[in-house]
Amino acid sequence: MTRIIADISVSLDGFVTGPDPGPDNGLGTGGEALHTWAFSDDPEDRRLLREGTARSGAVVLGRRLFDIVDGPNGWDDTTGYGAGEVGKPSFVVVTGTPPEAVRLTNLAWTFVSTGVADAVAAARARAEAASAASGRDLDVILMGGGALIGSALDAGLVDVLALHLAPVVLGSGTPLFPGRAPQSLVQRTVTPTSTVTHLTYDVL
Repeated sequence: MTRIIADISVSLDGFVTGPDPGPDNGLGTGGEALHTWAFSDDPEDRRLLREGTARSGAVVLGRRLFDIVDGPNGWDDTTGYGAGEVGKPSFVVVTGTPPEAVRLTNLAWTFVSTGVADAVAAARARAEAASAASGRDLDVILMGGGALIGSALDAGLVDVLALHLAPVVLGSGTPLFPGRAPQSLVQRTVTPTSTVTHLTYDVL
């Protein structure tokens, strides 16, 4: 069964970037601390990253995040989706206008200009096709940014919320839950490591 999993790193004060994020400062000032776990040698961090990358049948991201990962300082052959795992699922980008060109031509990109629900539907179709081809259940991963995950939560599109709670207070930046409507969650797992606390919740 294909699940829709919102998966993102967040600070103790609820930010998914530091202040002043942009193409040349993707995670904002101080925001690199959010992803320390993805590059650590902690065996539990490595296991969760490896398993999460392997279960990704399709990935949804917003246009700002796409511009960062496809930009000149973005992903390459050693650091990509899943950090050092460099996974290659299908990618679906929510955007008003598709880009004229893509740098990472070795990845399968689909651009959807009709909103997050259509993007998730397109990603689900790709994940289900990948599941059928591989003989195992694969999921749709919403990797961000924060606005995309918030929109998906508001629209009732998310089955599982996976948070990587980093031990950092950023003070400002891009909030994950600005003015969100009340949301009921059921805690499923808590995995503390030397760098972060991994949390998963079912979204009701």
